[in-house]
Amino acid sequence: MSVNLSIKGVPEPLAERLRARAERNHRSLQGELMQIIEQAAAENADDPTARLRGVVRGTKTIEQIAAEHRVLFPHPISTGPLAVDIVRADRDAR
Repeated sequence: MSVNLSIKGVPEPLAERLRARAERNHRSLQGELMQIIEQAAAENADDPTARLRGVVRGTKTIEQIAAEHRVLFPHPISTGPLAVDIVRADRDAR
């Protein structure tokens, strides 16, 4: 079952900023408001990957960010071209 929520008396400048945010995120105003509410009500704020999924906002230390990165990517990238090779190929193509 879903519930309808209503906010009355929203100042026009705030409503306009919300409309602009929704447009930037390619959502309707209703979709943008639902996303904001979902983020605010997220119960898994202690999840180390929550910030990377956009659930929690705030500041973190570099150590916290590195720990989250290690959880998401436990193995270093060992395949693929090196940046220097990409730059050389681009340079030589000119």
